[in-house]
Amino acid sequence: MNRSDQDIRNRLLVARLPAMPQILLKLLELCQSDGVGMSEIAKLIANDPGMTVKILNVANSAAYIKAGQRASLMQGLSTLGADMIKTLVINESVLNTFNAFPHSNNTDLRLFWKHGLTTAVIARDIAKAMNYAQVEEAYLAGLLHDVGRLALLAVVPNDYGGRFYLEDDDKLCGLEFRALAITHAEAGAWLVERWKLDSFLADAVLYHHEPADRVEVAHALIRIVHLAERLANHDPLIPLAEDAGALCNLSCDSLLAIHQSAESQVIRAAAFLGMDLSDLETWTPPSDANAARPSVNALQQRLNDEIRHMTLAAEVGQSYARQTDDTQLLKVIRQSAHILFDLEDSIILLKSGNGQSLVGVSVGEQRQRLSDFSIPLAKGGTIAESALQSRVAFLQQRAAPLALAEDQLCRIFEVDGLVSIPLTVGSKCLGVLVAGVPTLLLAELQVRERFLQAFGVQAAKALGDASRERGEIDRRIAAVREEHLASSRRVLHEVNNPLAIIKNYLGVLDDKLARQEPVGDALSILNEEIDRVGNILNEFVGTSSSAQPSRVEINRIAHNLIRLFRESKFLPPSVEIVAGLSDQECVIEGAADALKQILVNLIKNAVEAMPKGGRIEVLNSGRFRRGDRPYFLLCVKDNGPGIPAELRSRIFSPVAQDVA
Repeated sequence: MNRSDQDIRNRLLVARLPAMPQILLKLLELCQSDGVGMSEIAKLIANDPGMTVKILNVANSAAYIKAGQRASLMQGLSTLGADMIKTLVINESVLNTFNAFPHSNNTDLRLFWKHGLTTAVIARDIAKAMNYAQVEEAYLAGLLHDVGRLALLAVVPNDYGGRFYLEDDDKLCGLEFRALAITHAEAGAWLVERWKLDSFLADAVLYHHEPADRVEVAHALIRIVHLAERLANHDPLIPLAEDAGALCNLSCDSLLAIHQSAESQVIRAAAFLGMDLSDLETWTPPSDANAARPSVNALQQRLNDEIRHMTLAAEVGQSYARQTDDTQLLKVIRQSAHILFDLEDSIILLKSGNGQSLVGVSVGEQRQRLSDFSIPLAKGGTIAESALQSRVAFLQQRAAPLALAEDQLCRIFEVDGLVSIPLTVGSKCLGVLVAGVPTLLLAELQVRERFLQAFGVQAAKALGDASRERGEIDRRIAAVREEHLASSRRVLHEVNNPLAIIKNYLGVLDDKLARQEPVGDALSILNEEIDRVGNILNEFVGTSSSAQPSRVEINRIAHNLIRLFRESKFLPPSVEIVAGLSDQECVIEGAADALKQILVNLIKNAVEAMPKGGRIEVLNSGRFRRGDRPYFLLCVKDNGPGIPAELRSRIFSPVAQDVA
């Protein structure tokens, strides 16, 4: 094969190989904690519907429960026990992961699974015999020790299809290296490292075919998997060597017991996984290398990819809609790019207010110089063109000279390639997401260009919706503020009248005290006006209780106000105020404060309308009827110039004034 075009390591890097299920990662984390109990495991399983169903199916099988009975999740967990539950979770998670590898569904994996399960149960029993603390880790390492074979089958099915069924021994690694320049042990270790499992598991996978003398002082997990794999391949008809267990300080008898018990455990585990291993003794693997190669219709594959892309884009859109603020939304957009396209390091650049440049937005723990980064649209190179033309752009340092800003980003991201995804909604581009990409990944991303474009549209739509929602909130806040200011103006206007009366009447009170005249009436008026101020303010803040209508004598209110204006020196000497009140009793049902406020406003307005002096009359013409309803006619007249014609049309409109 042509190494420059077909380098397997490059293909592994860009292949869509599956990620480790979260439930398995969380289970391993739990198992590494001190004192983990059934309640923590139960909570973990309850959050995974698929795993819950699997546990219930096993717990309600004939092996565990009598016919006609059904166990709940908690009953099932109690019945199975912690060790069995951990094994089921690991097996089911790894099975789902293996089935997610490309081409695995077109390949008979039963022999592969039998070898993996055998290695796993032996590794677990060796770990127990050695008192190794993390027995679940040893079991998982045994299951995964040959995962590199699935990885190679996924990326080079034509070259590896026939070798997949060869026995997993030391000779296999030599054949693999000569043909592909990489072994399944190396490929498996690379994949486990990519899953970021915090343990020696990747090393256990890498060294499981090394000579025993090379690993005899290695970490316990490496030695456990090495011995377990050798024992899984051992012919039971051939006696074990006396020093077979020396690598893990186990006697030959202990190792023999472990080996003999493995078969029944494997059969049981396979049954729980729904896997029939009964005919493997007579099953013959395909000899033709092409037999393992799947027949894939290119058009069907493209259709499948498009459906997958549409589904993922819709899910991403729903994720965006759940965010409550701009910072969190931008963070989720970057996280989605990482998950969907493996874009580990990225920056979001949004158009500036004047639309002349792209400006970096600080998100989470991003570097300070990224948040201060900017690219002018006029001379910004390919990234600027990506925003201006709303198209995905791919940049590579070696392919063509980059603009200075683009070269800076490559150095910041420590890569030799970039991808620029426009954030476009309709015909408007809000900015771009730029990610650092190794050159080897650029070709893979170019194949997914339409999906990248759809991703940018979803992100831009979410940003646009958030901006509109924020604008609507701002408009509502402005309306509430304006309403509050209008109310404040009304209150200020109403409060100024009794405050002016109080201020002037304090002068009257001072004069009366100087003349040693009685001040009881003056104090009473002051108390009334102070109460009126309090009532106005309480009504403004909504704390006043709804006053019940009472009997109000109109003439008494009018007489008291006229006397108040005269005595308080509120009236200038040039203004005269007189009363023309009916002799009959004029009683209405209402609020005295409201009537007083109306009369005060009218008299005060009349005084202000006659700066050169004049006459004010407060007249009560007595009862009269309008239609079927009785009324009293009370009016305030003055002989001033009247309201200018240009103001009459706006006589009942609110007057705008500043509130200090």
